[in-house]
Amino acid sequence: MTTPVDNELFQRIVTFRRDLHRHPELAWNETRTATKVCETLDALGIPYRSGVAGTGVVADLEGAAGAPLVALRADMDALPITEETALEYASDTDGAMHACGHDGHTAMLLGAAELLKRERELPCPVRFIFQPAEETGTGAPALLEEGALDDVQLVFGGHLDAAYDTGEIVVHQGAVNASTDEFVIELAGPGGHAARPHETVDPIAAGSLIVSALQGLVARSVEPSQAAVVSVGQFDAGTASNIIASRARLRGTLRALEPAVRAQLLDAVRQIAESTAGAQGVSATLEIVAATPAVLNAPQATSLARDAAALVVGPGGVKPLRWPNLGGEDFGFFLERVPGCYVRFGAHPAGEGFPAHSSRFRFDEQALALGAAYFYHVAVRAGHALAQG
Repeated sequence: MTTPVDNELFQRIVTFRRDLHRHPELAWNETRTATKVCETLDALGIPYRSGVAGTGVVADLEGAAGAPLVALRADMDALPITEETALEYASDTDGAMHACGHDGHTAMLLGAAELLKRERELPCPVRFIFQPAEETGTGAPALLEEGALDDVQLVFGGHLDAAYDTGEIVVHQGAVNASTDEFVIELAGPGGHAARPHETVDPIAAGSLIVSALQGLVARSVEPSQAAVVSVGQFDAGTASNIIASRARLRGTLRALEPAVRAQLLDAVRQIAESTAGAQGVSATLEIVAATPAVLNAPQATSLARDAAALVVGPGGVKPLRWPNLGGEDFGFFLERVPGCYVRFGAHPAGEGFPAHSSRFRFDEQALALGAAYFYHVAVRAGHALAQG
C-alpha cells in the first residue's frame, strides 16, 4: 500500500475524526460539525459556502481555467444510538453516536482537500461536498436544490466498511446500494362484536393475508438472480380482544437494486393490497413514500475509481462487491444527476467487529489515510480524463 498521506497529516485526520466522534450530531443538526469543517477549510485557504440547505458545506478548489468540476462527497450526520464502545473518545451526547463512520468520511475528505491543495496546478477544479442528513435520505436532494452539483461532470463518494479488511477498496460497476421505498397500507371496515364476525368484515384478517402475500412476492415475481426485499415491519390494529377492529395499518419497506425491479414490485404491492382487501370486503388505501434511488456506478467513473484505488492499495487490494448491498444511500440522488462512482473502504478493526448502526460499531482508523489518498488520486485522474474529453 502506498499513500501520499504523511504521518503528520494522518494524525490531524485522526484527531479531527475523534473530535467529531465525541460530539455527534443528528441529521439537520450538524451545526458544530459544519463549523469544524469550515475552520479547517479556512486554515487550508479553500473558499466555501456554509449553511447550504441548512447545515451543509460546499467548497471549491481552483483548477485549470474553464475545466469542468469533479466533486467529492462526505456525509456528516450521526445516528440516534447510545454508544457502547468504551472508546476513550466515545460520544459525550446521550442518544447520539457516529455508528456508521460518517465522522471518518468527513475527516478523510478534509485530508484529501489538504493533499489537493498542495498541488501546484490541478487539471480541473475540485468541489468538496460535506453533506448533512444522509441517514434520513433527505440531505442529498436538499443540496441538489441549492446547486451542489452545478457545473460538475463527475462525482465520487465512499463508505467505510468493517466487513472488508483494511487495505481493500471495493469498486463495483453498476448497482452497489438498493433503492428504498416505504409503503403504508390502511385497511378499514365497520368493526363489530368478536362474537358475531358474520355481521361485519375484518381488517385484521385481510391484513394477515396481505402480509403472507407480500412475504412471497420476491420469491415468485422477481427473477432469481436479482436481489430485492419486501418486508412488513409494523402491523397495528385493534383495541380489545372482544372487538373486531375497524382499522388496520401495515408499514413496510421495499428494496431493489434495479430500477425495473423496483417499479415491478411497487406495482405488485399495490395490486396485492387492493385485490386482497377487495376479496375480504374491506377498503384499502396505499401510500408509497419514495426514500432513495439505487446507487448505480457509471462505467467510466468506475474505471477511474478502480485505477485510483489501485494506486493506493495495489491491484490486489481492489476488490469486487462480495454480495448485493440492500441498504439505502442517498448518494444515489447525485448519480441520477451526473455520472460517478461510490466505493467502500475496508476498515475491519482488530478483535471483534460489529456492523454499522450497532451501538458497538468501530473501525480501523488506518483506513482514513487510504480513503484520503483515494479521494486525492480519483480527483486528479478524473480531472485529467475530463480535460482530455
